[in-house]
Amino acid sequence: MMQKDFDSWNIKKKELNTKQPNFYRARDIRWCSLGINIGFEEDGTSEKYRRPVLVIKGFSLNVCLIVPLTTSKKENPYHVSVGVIDNREAFAILSQIRLIDTKRLHDRLAILDQKKFKEIRKALRNLI
Repeated sequence: MMQKDFDSWNIKKKELNTKQPNFYRARDIRWCSLGINIGFEEDGTSEKYRRPVLVIKGFSLNVCLIVPLTTSKKENPYHVSVGVIDNREAFAILSQIRLIDTKRLHDRLAILDQKKFKEIRKALRNLI
């Protein structure tokens, strides 16, 4: 297994913690600093530790529920297509749903259409 650089992520995480919360809304597809996580939890990529996420639900200005996105297509009920995002086919990784602080959110890539968003919410409900 590849060694993860938790120390570099910790420096970036300290910087993120000083930011103001980001305004967002459900259906936003945003870049998000997911960082480096334990084991098989979805990580961010590159030196910025980011990956696209779909905002599922907001709870306050400070926290929201998100699902990470990937370009890896897998035939299972935990990967649901969200369509083409930033010129690449993307899939929501339903099994990686998580609560985040909105300080982790960055630029908006897209707003998911209502129909597809309802499909993903239904798939999430069926997951539990």
